[in-house]
Amino acid sequence: MSSHASRARLRVAVSLGSVVALMTVAACSRDDSAEAGDASAREAVMTVTAAPLERVELTRSISMNGSLYAWQDVIIASEVGGYRVAEVFVDVGDRVRKGQRLVSLSKALLEAEVATKQAALKQREAELMNAQSALERAVSLGAQNLLSKADLDRLTSEQLASQSRLESARADLETSQLRLKFTEVVAPDDGVITSRTVTVGQIAQAGNEMLRLLRNGRIEWRGEAPETRLTELKPGQGVSVLTADGTPFHGTIRVVAPTISSNDRTALIYVDLPADERLRPGMFARGEIAIGTGLTYMVPLESVVSSDGYSYVFVLSEDNIVARRRIETGAVQEGSIEVVSGLEAGERIVNKGAGFLKDGDRVSVSSAVGGS
Repeated sequence: MSSHASRARLRVAVSLGSVVALMTVAACSRDDSAEAGDASAREAVMTVTAAPLERVELTRSISMNGSLYAWQDVIIASEVGGYRVAEVFVDVGDRVRKGQRLVSLSKALLEAEVATKQAALKQREAELMNAQSALERAVSLGAQNLLSKADLDRLTSEQLASQSRLESARADLETSQLRLKFTEVVAPDDGVITSRTVTVGQIAQAGNEMLRLLRNGRIEWRGEAPETRLTELKPGQGVSVLTADGTPFHGTIRVVAPTISSNDRTALIYVDLPADERLRPGMFARGEIAIGTGLTYMVPLESVVSSDGYSYVFVLSEDNIVARRRIETGAVQEGSIEVVSGLEAGERIVNKGAGFLKDGDRVSVSSAVGGS
């Protein structure tokens, strides 16, 4: 073999060795990169807090909106018409007692009418006395056969007619006296005047509203309950009523309406409230009606993540890897929400930080709150 051929083979061998060496270095580099990637994948994506799922006692309630109304809004009007209003003794906001004078009408014409009817009554009384005396004499004469039966019948008829005219005059007088009495418009019950439309000098018309009375100062709340919850409501149940400024009042269901609105499928709930000057008809108020208590699972609202119209939480495994779990939720109470299904007792649920996780993430659990 010539020296030239030997040198050529040596160069080929060296080249092949260099290629193999480069491939080995590259392979080692790839292995190191893969190991570094796996190590990075196993690192925690973030630090979260978690707590085991436990049963707690939940007070179940029905919430509804409503407004305050007068228990009874009494319309006060005059029972006689055609007479001038002489005095008005009350105004809006005044508290009145049953029988208290509210409005006075002019009495002059009715007083004169009463005097006339009294005189007519006295005249009828005198006529009756004369008719009775004549009849008594006729009876005495008739017993002696000194008076005909026809005359006796005539005198008897006149006595009866006089009696009838007397009774009619007495009824006329009582009517006039009653009309005179009605010139004083009085309060039908205790309460507060809420409206006044009468003024001094106007001519009162029978039946026309003069004043409006909040009877006994009594207020009620009327809430709109959905028809699906009506079977859970009954008279006597306690209701917590909160006004727009957050002031709570305790009331009691008086009656559940026997009918349901076809527009919004709700029924009115009538709730008696205590007398309080802070409560006024027309105010908006929200009601909470407790319907029972029971044990259930509750998780903080921050643990629940909404996606695609469903609710999810992240369950933490022993090696701190999270799994997204779909749940069914229920009532909300004081920053927590009821879990109806989807979880089991003892499972650890991610609380703070759940909104930034995805299924399969490894996390670091803070030892400050329920962590390990």
